[in-house]
Amino acid sequence: MTIRKVGVVGCGLMGSGIAQVAAMSGYETIVSDVSEEILQRGFRRIEESLSKFVEKGTISAEQKQETLARLKRTLRVEDYADCDIVVEAIIENIQAKKELFARLDQVCKSEAILASNTSSISIVEMATVLTSQRRRQFLGLHFFNPVPLMKLVEVIPSLFTDEEVVARAMEFARRLGKTPVRAKDRVGFIANRLLVPYLLDAVRALEEGVGSIEDIDAAMKLGCNHPMGPFTLLDFVGLDTTYYIALIMYEEYKDPRFAPPPLLKQMVLAGWHGRKTGRGFYDYSDPKNPTPMALR
Repeated sequence: MTIRKVGVVGCGLMGSGIAQVAAMSGYETIVSDVSEEILQRGFRRIEESLSKFVEKGTISAEQKQETLARLKRTLRVEDYADCDIVVEAIIENIQAKKELFARLDQVCKSEAILASNTSSISIVEMATVLTSQRRRQFLGLHFFNPVPLMKLVEVIPSLFTDEEVVARAMEFARRLGKTPVRAKDRVGFIANRLLVPYLLDAVRALEEGVGSIEDIDAAMKLGCNHPMGPFTLLDFVGLDTTYYIALIMYEEYKDPRFAPPPLLKQMVLAGWHGRKTGRGFYDYSDPKNPTPMALR
C-alpha cells in the first residue's frame, strides 16, 4: 500500500516537526492535539521554521505556501480514519499512549500503519492494546529534535511487526529525507541507550566538583568535537524529558548508569527544564547570551 496521507497525533516540538517534514515531502498531513491553543502554537512554530528555510534559500516562498496548504489540523481522533500512517508524538507516558493507540486501532482503516515516536518506551508493551492484526502493523519511528534538521530516524519493530511493514516504514523515513536505522525493541533503543548515561554522568561530574558547567561543556565540545556540551544539550532536549527517559530506563534495566542524579531531580521539581522554561543549567533571560546558573 502506498502512503499518501499522514497523521500526526501531538503538535508539540516533536509532533509539529514531524508534521512539517511530512508536508514538505509532499504528503497530505493532518495533525491534532488536546486544545486549539496548542495546535495554533504548533502551527506558528511550523510557519516560523518554514520562513527560516525560505530566508536561507532552502525552499522557495511558493514551496512554503504549498507545504502549509498540505497541513490540516483537528481535535478529533476520528479524522485519522483515512490516513495511511499515523505517528504518535504525545507525552512520554505509557498509559496515555496505550489509551490513544486503542482508540486509533478502532478508528483507522485496516491497512494503516500505526507508529510511536517514543524515545524510550517498549514498543511491544504498547502493542498489547491492539488487535492481533494491527500489532503486525505497529512499530516505533523515533525522530530527533529538531525534526526538520536532524537526519536520523530509529525504526523499531516489535516481536509482532511484519517485515513488510518495517520495509514500508524505512522507505517512508527516506522519503521524508531522513536516514533510518533499525533498532531492537530494547528500552532506550540505540541513541538514548548511549546518550543518557553520558548526560547523567555529566551531572554527576558537576555534583562532584569535577568542573564547572562551562568547563565541562567546553571540554566535551573542544576535546571530543561535540557540537554541544552536555549541559547545553540537556537544556535543549529538556531536563524533564531526560529525567523521565532515565527513570524508564532505570526501571527496565536496574542499572545505576540510568539512575537520575539528585541534582537533575531537584531541577525538574523546581521547574527548571531548560530552554523551554528559561532556566536549566543556563539562564536564558537573554536567549542569545545564556549564562551558567549558580546551583547550590
